[in-house]
Amino acid sequence: MLKLSKKAEYALMAAKYMALKNSSGYSSAKEISENYQIPYQLVAKVLQNLVKSDIAFSAKGMNGGFALAKKPELISIIDIIKAVESKFKITDCMHENGSEQDCSHFNCCKIKDPLAVIQKKIDNVFTDTYLVQIL
Repeated sequence: MLKLSKKAEYALMAAKYMALKNSSGYSSAKEISENYQIPYQLVAKVLQNLVKSDIAFSAKGMNGGFALAKKPELISIIDIIKAVESKFKITDCMHENGSEQDCSHFNCCKIKDPLAVIQKKIDNVFTDTYLVQIL
């Protein structure tokens, strides 16, 4: 079953929340956590990853928090996902340096090449879809 990790889901939710609120100031991890009823610690970690990836920025202080670093129409879904998921692939062997260590059938696999085509299509969909499209 193909599915996004919880971290990727929470990153998308946090980015969406910030996009909807961007013009009215910063959002706190607590605020996002409470509004979406998701664990605070995970939201805080996701927000840190979004900052490290230059998708969001943070400001300290009483009125501080997190905000998007770019307009939602400039942030692709793949950028958000990759900010929290370093291994966003449908199988372990699809990773950049896939090897026999990832799968005992690596050298004789009959589905690796067709799956690589599917992975490319999935990557293209997420690359061509922007945050603004999920608001």
